Amino acid sequence: MSSSVSVAAEWDLLSDRFYRRLTLYSPLPWSAPAAAAANSSSSGVGGAVIGRLDLSNHIVAAAPFGGPIAAVRDDSKIVQLHSEPSRRRLLLFSSSGHPIASAPWPPLLPRLHTLAFSSSLSLLALLSDGSLLRFRLPDLQPSPSSSPVPLLPPSSGGVADAVFWGGGVAILTEDNRIVVATDIEAADPQLRDLADPGVGDVEHVLCMAVVEPQFVMSGSPEVLLAVGDRVISVDEDGVQVLGEELEIGPVQKMAVSPNGKLLAAFAHDGRLLVIPTDFSRVIFEYECDSALPPEQIAWCGLDSVLLYWPEVLLMVGPNGDPVQYSYDEPIKLIPECDGVRILSNSSMEFLHRVPDCTTLIFGIGSMSPAALLYDARDHYDRQSAKAYDNYQLISSSLPEAIEACIDAAGHEFDVSRQRTLLRAATYGLAFCSRFPHERFQETCKMLRVLNAVRDPEIGMPLTIQQYKLLTAPVLIGRLINANQHLLALRISEYLNLNPEVVIMHWACEKITASASLPDTVLLEGLLDKLRLCKGISYAAVAAHADSSGRRRLAAMLVDHESQSSKQASIPLLLSIDEQDKALSKAIESGDTDLVYLVLFHIWQKVAVEKKAPLDFFGVINARPVARDLFMAYARHSKHEALKDFFLSTGRLQDAAFLLLKESRELEKNPMSSKGSPLHGPQVRLVEQAHRLFAETKEHVFESKASEEHAKLLRSQHELEVSTKQAIFVGSSVSDTIKTCIAMGNERAALKVKSEFKVPDKRWYWLKTCALATVGNWDALEKFSKERRPPGGYKPFVEACIDAGQKTEALKYIPKLTDPRERSEAYARMGMAKEAADAASQAKDSDELFGRLKITLAQNSAAASIFDTLRDRLSFQGAY
Repeated sequence: MSSSVSVAAEWDLLSDRFYRRLTLYSPLPWSAPAAAAANSSSSGVGGAVIGRLDLSNHIVAAAPFGGPIAAVRDDSKIVQLHSEPSRRRLLLFSSSGHPIASAPWPPLLPRLHTLAFSSSLSLLALLSDGSLLRFRLPDLQPSPSSSPVPLLPPSSGGVADAVFWGGGVAILTEDNRIVVATDIEAADPQLRDLADPGVGDVEHVLCMAVVEPQFVMSGSPEVLLAVGDRVISVDEDGVQVLGEELEIGPVQKMAVSPNGKLLAAFAHDGRLLVIPTDFSRVIFEYECDSALPPEQIAWCGLDSVLLYWPEVLLMVGPNGDPVQYSYDEPIKLIPECDGVRILSNSSMEFLHRVPDCTTLIFGIGSMSPAALLYDARDHYDRQSAKAYDNYQLISSSLPEAIEACIDAAGHEFDVSRQRTLLRAATYGLAFCSRFPHERFQETCKMLRVLNAVRDPEIGMPLTIQQYKLLTAPVLIGRLINANQHLLALRISEYLNLNPEVVIMHWACEKITASASLPDTVLLEGLLDKLRLCKGISYAAVAAHADSSGRRRLAAMLVDHESQSSKQASIPLLLSIDEQDKALSKAIESGDTDLVYLVLFHIWQKVAVEKKAPLDFFGVINARPVARDLFMAYARHSKHEALKDFFLSTGRLQDAAFLLLKESRELEKNPMSSKGSPLHGPQVRLVEQAHRLFAETKEHVFESKASEEHAKLLRSQHELEVSTKQAIFVGSSVSDTIKTCIAMGNERAALKVKSEFKVPDKRWYWLKTCALATVGNWDALEKFSKERRPPGGYKPFVEACIDAGQKTEALKYIPKLTDPRERSEAYARMGMAKEAADAASQAKDSDELFGRLKITLAQNSAAASIFDTLRDRLSFQGAY
């Protein structure tokens, strides 16, 4: 058990709990002499000599979860000549002190007030005037620009105090107002003022703390201010004075616990008070030896509070004597979810509570099953029979012992001790078949990952609890952002995670870092890695290549895009002027929306650049799918474009039909009925169609018809101009003639008859209908006597009957030479006897009698006459 004693000897007892301080990295590279540091680290930060970093002369920020450390010289402090570079630099280190990047601090800026990391590891710099400057990791370039984003109006007087948390910041202004932003990583953070805290002109805010939004029911941050001998809570709804009955006096330092429920407050009289954030009671208090407020105060988990004065670090718990640590150099406390990282000029340490499982195994005099199992494995390795004796003692508690050994291994940083604890667990597993072996395998996997990232070259000292909270995908994201792509890829493969994110980020960084490498050479190197991940989006990498000014490389990358990802590549191809490739890929995808997207983009570009659309027409004409989709769209809204397309591709008949369609649409236009103002465009369209039809041998009829149509339109327009009535355009030749006769303009009607070669038979019919329509019976009778009508007198009879003029009709019925026509005319007028007499003279009288009977079906007397006459004719025919 000597090893257990040596392990427990490193612990410190606080109340009934043990704490241990682990040295994670020592010595740190920046603690080496300046010359050595220059030789060892200048390449890592772009040739900048880091030298010895003194925390007392720098404003330092450290990211949680073992994140990087940023530092910039505090210009408010005096430094020795030549001990620091004349120009301030922003430095970035890993937690192991290895330099990552260095960049000159932007000149002509207001004084730096606070340096902090956001939850996504963006470096934020809050300046004294209330403006915010962001830096991109790992190259420390200002993002999105070198100009700070103003958070406060000039009238506020600047920043008096500020508290950052993962996604936001609370700022106390010089005029004692509180401004908060919960989206600090947004390009334009939305700021809002909390209620007026009511701090008087003679009062002074001693300190400030924030209860983060996730711990407040309203979802809005709650700001605690120590003002005079009171503490006030400020939120959006109002101000509340807390703990007046507690009489804690002026508070000089405050810190909120990681779960947002407790507050550690250092009072003016040297007392450390731990109270709930609602100030309902004092949980415990401790009288410190110094009434001077500590420089830093932080929670170590949820069970103890750390207070730091120069050279003294005091850890206070709820009961018992505090634990005191001595430091002869300045330190920086970095709170974590399960402890505190302690950064000094020479080392990085981790102070946390010893896990219960570790206490069970390594506690002095412990006889727990886990300790006996650990001891049994030690005896087994030394081939001692006591190993089996220990097993006999814990056989009933073996699963709990195995679980404790596995848990303890997960909480260890020392690899050899991890191995020893896991070997103890495997010894117990050999005798316990009911214990889930997956638990052991899972811990081994996590430890392999943790040991890899804890390596000083990586410098990410995660505990297993931090790893579980952070999750493996987020850890991989942090590694690739630190340009540790190889390790991130190996971890992804080891944990069966998709390596696409790693490979894509590596490809983008490779493009950025290979500005001098030819496109073809760089492409081969990229494809070797990109092919490792099936289904990876080449378009995303190509987009980065395009934004980096390498359009040719982007086009070559898109050529390797898989079928399932063509949709993502098409907008990129359009952006880099690869319209032909974009159209081909859109057609291959089978998505008509994508094809239309490309077509509209190309057409709009042609219109903007005022180029001839012939190239566009040639591109789509070679692709039937694109051609048909363009035609379908253009038929509804782009007739001119479609007509140009038909003409440019030699489809003259299609262009002619399109012109005729446009002429018909002009006829439907309401303006065409008002003086025919559109006759000119309409005639021109029809004439153009005639010329196009005339150039093809297959459309002789269409050519002649369009020629006649154009001639008719011109004649109709002339008639509308002479009569000052817009009633001719759009009508047929027959209707035009009838309209002219009805208006008494027979000369114009004869002209139309002559121009369009209307036969005499049709002329008689049209004139008869027109005269009957206007009721000019005298003119109709005169017209019938001019000469024998070519088609007989049937048109005159029908025109009179249709007009309801039986008397006029009787003038012409006797002149009908065909008995059938006379019989039908009499029947329409209801004259049954005359109709029957005329029908008896017809050859097919039976059929005619049947039709006439149907015509006069409502007249019973007439029907009987037809039946009698038909019977008589049938009897005569029998003899």
